[in-house]
Amino acid sequence: MKLLQQLNAREIPLCLLINQINRRRPISYFFAGISRLGNGVFWYTLMLTLPLIYGWSALYVSLHMGLVGLVGLMIYKLLKGSTLRVRPYHYNTAIFQNVAALDQFSFPSGHTLHAVSFTLILLHYYPEWSYLVIPFAALTAVSRIVLGLHYPSDVLIGALIGVTLALSSFLVMV
Repeated sequence: MKLLQQLNAREIPLCLLINQINRRRPISYFFAGISRLGNGVFWYTLMLTLPLIYGWSALYVSLHMGLVGLVGLMIYKLLKGSTLRVRPYHYNTAIFQNVAALDQFSFPSGHTLHAVSFTLILLHYYPEWSYLVIPFAALTAVSRIVLGLHYPSDVLIGALIGVTLALSSFLVMV
């Protein structure tokens, strides 16, 4: 717990700096939209669309992504419930927060975890999607800090968990 408090104190200046751009309405709306799509709308729509684009063989890819998503959700909930890290806007009231958080705690970023794992899985099968999903995953990760919902370390660890999950899944699924 003390380690998280020290980490919060070290990261909050960067959170405040990055969060300043959230006060500009067009930027705020843009990142709020990215975050909303990153809640799952973008990814679930993609999973449902892949078989329509590529045929029945893509159903396996969608299933692969879905199963990794479920494992990621379990890991995410376990970590959130055990670390209980307060969100940046709770730690420092100067953080401008205009998007509701999906849950109470900050660590790790589930949006980033899922965006990274889904991106890696999709690109393993269909690398032509890189021009769309790599920027979207990166924007999703950045949006979490801009919107004041996560610390940079939440996003970094979420990304590392996402990479680990995706790479591990290839040992089981492929």
